[in-house]
Amino acid sequence: MNTLHLALDWTPNINHIGFFIAQAQGFYADQGIQVKISDPSSDDYSLTPAKKVELGKADFALCPTESLISYQTKKEAFPLKAIAAILQEDLSAIVVRKESQIQSPKDLDGKTYASYEARYEDGIVQQMIKNDGGKGDIEVIYPEKLGIWNTVLSEEYDSTWVFMNWEGVQVKSLGAALRSFRLADYHIPYSFSPVLACNGDQIEENKNAFRSFLKATAMGFQYAKDNPEEAVKILQPLVPEHEQNIDLLEALRLTAPHFGKEGDWGKMDPKRVEIFLSWLREKGLEASQVLARDLFTNELI
Repeated sequence: MNTLHLALDWTPNINHIGFFIAQAQGFYADQGIQVKISDPSSDDYSLTPAKKVELGKADFALCPTESLISYQTKKEAFPLKAIAAILQEDLSAIVVRKESQIQSPKDLDGKTYASYEARYEDGIVQQMIKNDGGKGDIEVIYPEKLGIWNTVLSEEYDSTWVFMNWEGVQVKSLGAALRSFRLADYHIPYSFSPVLACNGDQIEENKNAFRSFLKATAMGFQYAKDNPEEAVKILQPLVPEHEQNIDLLEALRLTAPHFGKEGDWGKMDPKRVEIFLSWLREKGLEASQVLARDLFTNELI
C-alpha cells in the first residue's frame, strides 16, 4: 500500500474536511493508499507546506496559487505544480474589527496589517487600498503565523487576511464582529486558494497513486456536501481546542457549494489562473514570463 504525506496549510479546518473524511471513511484505503496528514502546528510553521514538498518531506502541500508562481520563478526554481483546487470561489477577505473606523480599504492607509509574509501578499493588499482611492501606505507587521488572527481580535493590529468560511464564522461565537473587504469587490482577480500542489517532476512516475488520492479525496468532499452532520462529527475532534466553539455546520454550509459539482471537484480554470498572473505582472508584482499552463494540471482528476 502506497503511503502519501499531505501537509496542510493551517490547523484542521473546514477547507480540509474532505481529506479527513476520505481517511476516516476508508476511501483512501479502498484505493490502496495510506495518507499521513500533518499541519503546521507540529513545527509552529518553521517550514511552509510548499517548502516541505520541495525538501521531499511531503508529497502534497496546500497553498495559494501565488506559491506556485513563487517557487517556479525563484532563483533556484522548483517545479511546484497544482493538481487540484479545493475551492472554486475565493472565500477569503481582508478584515478589520467592525467597531473600528475603517469603513473601506482606503481607510487602511496609516494603519497596521498583520501579514503571513507570502511573496505577493503585501503588494496585493496595498493595491487593494489604491484601487479604493487610497495611497497603499499601510504598516506591515509579521507576527507568528498561527497567532495572526488573535492579534486583530485583541486590537494589537488593525487588519489581516482570513477565510470568511472559518475565522468569519468563529468570530460570531466569540461575540465579536468583523468588517470584511473581498478582493473581487476591489478589482483584484484573485486566483484559487488553497490548491493541492506537488513536485511536478514526480507526477508522471506517481500518476496512478496521485489519481487514486484525488479520486478518494473528491469522494470525501462530496460526502461532506451530501452528509453535513456526519461530516462535521468527523472533523470536530480534529479542530484545535481554541477553535472548538466554531459552528461547523455553518462553516460547512458556507463552504460546500464551492467544492464544485460532483465529478468536477478540483478542476482549475486556465483562464482564471492566466488573468491573475497577468494582473500580477501589470501591477509590477511579478516580472517573469512563467506560463499559466505550467502552474497546474487537471489531467489527474
